[in-house]
Amino acid sequence: MIKHESRAYFRSLGAHVSVLRKSRGMTQAELARSIGVSQQAVFAYELGDRRISVLVLLKLSKVFGISVEDLVGMSKPTRVPKGRLSPRAMRHAERLQALTKTQQRFVVRIIDVLEQSNSR
Repeated sequence: MIKHESRAYFRSLGAHVSVLRKSRGMTQAELARSIGVSQQAVFAYELGDRRISVLVLLKLSKVFGISVEDLVGMSKPTRVPKGRLSPRAMRHAERLQALTKTQQRFVVRIIDVLEQSNSR
């Protein structure tokens, strides 16, 4: 059982994991397989009902391609500009939505790999 004072932190961390997972087009089951836990564990992590161990944090940081510090909120968050998408980006987004979920995940993974290679 999580103590009351820790609960808010783990809820926030779980919400962050959920956003990262969804931004990469992953299901809870896919994330669970990639970090070696059950889908129910990922569900509990995202709700903040279960503590995330250091080992799982390391695995999550590798899956999402971010540092553990970024994952747990210890570093300054990078701001993403909240501007509108260009017409070209809108067309690409529409084309992406027309694909099957499997194809969408494939395209998102390609983008993630390209993004990671650019950050090195």
